[in-house]
Amino acid sequence: MSSVPSVVKSVLDRRRAGVLLHPTSLPDGAGNGDLGGARRFVDFLAGAGFSVWQMLPLGPTHDDGSPYHSLSVHATNPLLIDLAALAQEGWFEPERCQASPADAAVYRRTCLRAAHAGFLRRAGAAEREALEGYADANAPWLDDYALYEALRAEHTHAPWWEWPMALRDREPATIHAARQRLAEPIAQVCFEQFLFDRQWRVFKAQANAHGILLFGDMPIFVAHDSAEVWAHREYFQLDARGQPRVVAGVPPDYFSETGQRWGNPLYDWERMRADGFRWWVARLATELTRFDLVRVDHFRGFEACWEIPAEDDTAIDGRWRAVPGEALFDALLARLGRLPLVAEDLGHITPAVHALRARYHLPGMAVLQFAFDGGADNPYLPHNLARDSVVYTGTHDNDTTLAWFRALTAETQARVIEYLGHPPEPMPRPLLRAALASVARLAVMPMQDLLGLGAGHRMNTPGTTDGNWRWRFDWSQLAPGLTESLRRLVEMYGREVKS
Repeated sequence: MSSVPSVVKSVLDRRRAGVLLHPTSLPDGAGNGDLGGARRFVDFLAGAGFSVWQMLPLGPTHDDGSPYHSLSVHATNPLLIDLAALAQEGWFEPERCQASPADAAVYRRTCLRAAHAGFLRRAGAAEREALEGYADANAPWLDDYALYEALRAEHTHAPWWEWPMALRDREPATIHAARQRLAEPIAQVCFEQFLFDRQWRVFKAQANAHGILLFGDMPIFVAHDSAEVWAHREYFQLDARGQPRVVAGVPPDYFSETGQRWGNPLYDWERMRADGFRWWVARLATELTRFDLVRVDHFRGFEACWEIPAEDDTAIDGRWRAVPGEALFDALLARLGRLPLVAEDLGHITPAVHALRARYHLPGMAVLQFAFDGGADNPYLPHNLARDSVVYTGTHDNDTTLAWFRALTAETQARVIEYLGHPPEPMPRPLLRAALASVARLAVMPMQDLLGLGAGHRMNTPGTTDGNWRWRFDWSQLAPGLTESLRRLVEMYGREVKS
């Protein structure tokens, strides 16, 4: 096996502590948090000694709100735009945005349309050139995404495979006519992506200036109803009608007798290899313009994926299909020069998957809520962790640590308490200490755990579709002295990063 130089050294070159919080969970903003509250949160992170802010994917979502089921792998969610900043620039007046108070998303979109109208009336030459420059630079993905969104709205949000055949199959004359007919909504989508990009660049510069690195998240698979699948059907295993021949999932295991059928279309890896994995290079390049470090969801799918016949209702009759992961990562490294990635390698991982991760020196993940099943050889127990890893108390898919602990049997609770040395502090503080004290270079804790929140505050419950992705905290939940208390912990365990 050839040697590959470490490519995350500049990020995980020292012990660090981070917080997991998606921007939608910030307190400020109508309906969901946005980049306006992000600046205040950076001040909190810096004050508490944290140097990493981990987020979920930033893409525009379907109605279920899942950031892992996005309408585009390149575009960002316009609902995260800081409307107050736009109003301060004089592009619109918030009180003129008429919408039902119960529908914050409608309100936000109304304000964004008003801001675009104000921009067209008042923007100077430099601002107009900046918008045009952004549109030109991002045309390889933005042109298709903006048209896709405009067509989706025109067809009352029906998926692209239900559009008229000429649009579904991107017949050139029909596509050209659609671009002409929908010029106004297409321009609106481009404007919103420009706004987010401009605000994000300012925010990222401020975060980095405060010593905060931004940690993103890249799902391995793509939503079937997305701009990329519609515009690049050649890269996916689809039939003539645009329907998947096979779909993604995981096989039956201890947790499910029928496995999990996710339903994402699977890649045509040989077609991707034929052009040097150009689609993946562009996708990761986009992520690296926004983040200092990126988590790759379901990393084991780069070694082999569970291929399920599309007509099957369960994952039982799927099979493992080899994936050219080494060729892919060689191409990414050659084209991008660095791979500041973290591999989500949770669950049952084979030696081949470990070898692929190790070849590219990618840190893996460990979740302490998974550490207390089994015996002393559980790989997630703190004494078994590796330095080259990222340890979590829990993730967005876990319940809060306090709720997790309270739901354990009395026997398991006693085992946890004994392992942690019979701490005098109540949960979740002992598990926070265990993460911070571990040898893992990066320790990340969900904001819910820092606030000591219990049941009813989780972000997502896997396998369900209702009530997820909506959790938000309130600034009043930051108890007096919490920032200073957290900073002492970060400093005590050698994770403060001094400038």
